[in-house]
Amino acid sequence: MEYLYEKQVEPGKLIEIAEGVLWLTMPLPFELDHINLYLIRGDGGWVVVDTGIGTTTTKSLWQRIFEQLDGPIVGVIVTHLHPDHVGLAGWIADTFKVPFYMTQTEYFTARAFAAGRNGATNERDVLYYQRAGLDEVMIEKLTATEGNGYSSVVSPLPISYTRLKDQMELALGDNQWKVMIGRGHSPEHACLYSEQKNILISGDHILPIITPNIGAYSTEPDANTLDDYLNTLPKFKSLPKDATVLPAHKLPFIGLHERVDTLLAHHHDHLNALVNACEQPQTAVNLLPVLFKRKLSSRNMVFAVAECLSHLNYLLNQGVISRSVNSKGQFEFKANQTKQLAS
Repeated sequence: MEYLYEKQVEPGKLIEIAEGVLWLTMPLPFELDHINLYLIRGDGGWVVVDTGIGTTTTKSLWQRIFEQLDGPIVGVIVTHLHPDHVGLAGWIADTFKVPFYMTQTEYFTARAFAAGRNGATNERDVLYYQRAGLDEVMIEKLTATEGNGYSSVVSPLPISYTRLKDQMELALGDNQWKVMIGRGHSPEHACLYSEQKNILISGDHILPIITPNIGAYSTEPDANTLDDYLNTLPKFKSLPKDATVLPAHKLPFIGLHERVDTLLAHHHDHLNALVNACEQPQTAVNLLPVLFKRKLSSRNMVFAVAECLSHLNYLLNQGVISRSVNSKGQFEFKANQTKQLAS
């Protein structure tokens, strides 16, 4: 893999990746401290691709970006519903009164998350973590229901949108951008590929250095999201191997095919490691060290449990392991000695 730059562009500044394609970053208040955002020249101005988290800091930085552009914002595209991508999409789209593009599943899921619980209890969240094997103190910490965390960092979404569909073409300026849908990290993640520029805006679906989180969360605890990911990742090798990949995190790079292969191998390695660890019944929490060698903070625990469960759900669906409930009400997973994991 070849990285095109040595470091991230500084927040509030722009780098021209190619004619009519600009790269910028916004800070994030997390361990992963930045997100890459992009601007594509459209008819009469610029189309925003992802927006950063909805904070006053990000808004202020966007104002600095707007002042540097040679035209107005003429559209907003969001790859998926996570707050660091959709956080200021509604604010930008409604401020400039421009079209807002998103896939259907991502749009309506984001609307649902923004609406919050609407009186629903957190009992299912508690059960999710109990079944995973977490202790009561950690469960209480992870399931406290103070306010709506999603809407606190996501500005209200526009009440209408233009639906992105797999393989549809967007005419932006003088170029066509094909929508390619990836699943697993989120339900219907949109990537954009321009054949003329040989550029793929990959969002979180394909990242360098780090692997996208593939989780089965309390909203759909039995989801086979890893199967979704493994089935939608290989098609990106139909693109040229020398395509420039513009990811949502870390540095732009060339080496798409190699990275797809590495990501596939990474998950298969984890699957095999979990099967080997399940010779005796294990809870999801007991299996976390198989996948994660570092100490996990409470925030990272949310992602780690979901990631582990997505792999276990994949193995369950393959019939490679079985699941039972122990005397504490926790799921236990055990390898099926008569069934091997398909390569």
